[in-house]
Amino acid sequence: MTTAAQADVKIPRRQVISWALWDWGTSAFSVLITTFVFARYIVSSYFIDPEIVANYEAAGGEGVATGTALTNFQAAEANLTSWVGWAMAIAGVIVAVVAPIVGQRTDAGGKRKLWLGINTGIVIAATAAMFFVEGTPQFFVLGIVLLTIGNVFYEMANVNYNAMLLQVSTPTNMGRVSGFGWGMGYFGGIVVLLIALVGFIFGDPPYWFGVTTEGGMNIRAVAVFGAMWALVFSLPVLFNVPENVASAPGKKAGIIESYTILFRKITDLYRNARPTFYFLLASAVFRDGLAAVFAFGGILAGTVFGLSFTEVILFAIGGNLVAGIGVLFSGWIDDKIGSKRVIVISLAGLVLTGIGLFIFHDGGANAFWIGGLMLTFFVGPAQASSRAYLGHLAPEGHEGEIFGLYATTGRAISFLAPTLFALFVLWGGATYFGILGIVVVLLAGLLLMIPLRAKFIR
Repeated sequence: MTTAAQADVKIPRRQVISWALWDWGTSAFSVLITTFVFARYIVSSYFIDPEIVANYEAAGGEGVATGTALTNFQAAEANLTSWVGWAMAIAGVIVAVVAPIVGQRTDAGGKRKLWLGINTGIVIAATAAMFFVEGTPQFFVLGIVLLTIGNVFYEMANVNYNAMLLQVSTPTNMGRVSGFGWGMGYFGGIVVLLIALVGFIFGDPPYWFGVTTEGGMNIRAVAVFGAMWALVFSLPVLFNVPENVASAPGKKAGIIESYTILFRKITDLYRNARPTFYFLLASAVFRDGLAAVFAFGGILAGTVFGLSFTEVILFAIGGNLVAGIGVLFSGWIDDKIGSKRVIVISLAGLVLTGIGLFIFHDGGANAFWIGGLMLTFFVGPAQASSRAYLGHLAPEGHEGEIFGLYATTGRAISFLAPTLFALFVLWGGATYFGILGIVVVLLAGLLLMIPLRAKFIR
């Protein structure tokens, strides 16, 4: 289909809304599990040696404890955080290996929606299973295993979901539709966080349904709620958006052949579509930094800036509101000034804000509220415009493969930000040094993006 013909296509509004509702629903996984609640829970004192915790509390606890008790507690906290970083790195390696052939095979067979449903279902199952991660050190491994599984299949689902952008938008509104999807995710995050806060975190127990805090029961109940939320709102896209048209009907490639096709495609991109090739590399770097902002945001909020569980949730609500406003505004701007300019401006803002947060790491909650809200304002536009930029470059019939490569190039170095975060924490001896690791990755992505020039296909 030509660009002009694509621009004249009228996409039913029901399909656009149904597509965006998937992001609204799965925001439960990204905000409740990987960012603000479960990720914070899994590195909390529940999972530290009880003797270390007892000595810390005997010395006065948070804001009072000093000496060996404080040092041992901080070291234990940093160790848990580091393990979460390594788990995310492992998830990234798995995604890097599998994602491109997922997109390729769903393009060829016309099964994009089917695999979106399967991958989303596994994410929901892993989220629900987090109910069994009791708040004792013995369950820490189960927690990070489920977190890893959830992240792997969430990324796989996103390959299919992102490729669907080309089914529910045209070249003239791709930036707005992409921004609308991200915005729905952020606003869905606000609603799901408010319900989690009121129902299971704010105030004294017992909470809804008689839930208490014993063994982390209230946080485990949040995981079950998140799974139910994702299930309900991920269904509309499966009913209302048509399956993609098979690019190679009746032809089934084996695993080895799929990777052979993949390497041929990468070679072809390098030879004949060099800007697309370089964008995949540049975006791989900065998207890893963006992912790290979310993956470690809740951890930094609690362990560095002293926010309680309730305060972390309140910040998440404010942050999602700011991010949603930013991404909707940037979607409109994207269609006016172009995706690249939005990406560069957003990355520059993230780098400067990250440096500021590191400098004022001892500024407490106020410093995090100011810096954190600035980060959320810039993250969404960078994500949405990156997706729109690639959408303009994707050849018709190969959208899933291109977005599979998008996931793969991102995940091929997805160990970078978690590894740098973990290494900086170990090197500095305190969790706030991890901020520098994230800033380095974002800066590298910005420097790679600035010289890029590309001619859009659509």
